[in-house]
Amino acid sequence: MQMRNPVWRASVFLLALSLPLYWLYQAWAFALGPDPGKALVDNLGQGGLVLLLLTLAMTPLQKLTRWNGWILVRRQLGLWCFTYICLHLCAYCVFILGLDWAQLGVELRKRPYIIVGTLGLLCLLPLALTSNKYSMRKLGSGWKKLHRLVYLILALGLLHMLWVVRSDLERWSLYAAVGVFLLLLRLPPVARQLPALRARFASR
Repeated sequence: MQMRNPVWRASVFLLALSLPLYWLYQAWAFALGPDPGKALVDNLGQGGLVLLLLTLAMTPLQKLTRWNGWILVRRQLGLWCFTYICLHLCAYCVFILGLDWAQLGVELRKRPYIIVGTLGLLCLLPLALTSNKYSMRKLGSGWKKLHRLVYLILALGLLHMLWVVRSDLERWSLYAAVGVFLLLLRLPPVARQLPALRARFASR
């Protein structure tokens, strides 16, 4: 079967791929400030959070617009979110720890938000591993229950970021507000109103 909307899917893929490459180039060119390694770690972490929010936005957007293209890239966005968070962890190990694993225990005691972030990554892992049609068929109704972990992952991601940027809450507040809004849109009484809302705007 021919892949639907290949240009749309390829565009999302290339955009998600280009950002880490661009940030890596900026770090290599010392264009990310005095500490490019830390800036790269932060960019990848926030990029993963943005991709998580975009993944959660796909279903409400489909209901509002009735365009299935949003759903077509939802799985891809979720996998890119997992990829960014893995890169975030790898960049932390390389640029912050310097691959000094003895230092990890010290960091965990001083910065427990690392544990929160690791828990979020561990919750993402089964979602990434089951983001395929075989797993959907094999798990049946349990697939949707498993993927409700995304709400816990969002909470852990926001808590992790809050702990990291506690001296600058403006950007975190924006992410948190968007996250709460997207969760509200998924409440059954609200979700049922989205098609009616679309029809109301279309009639104007």
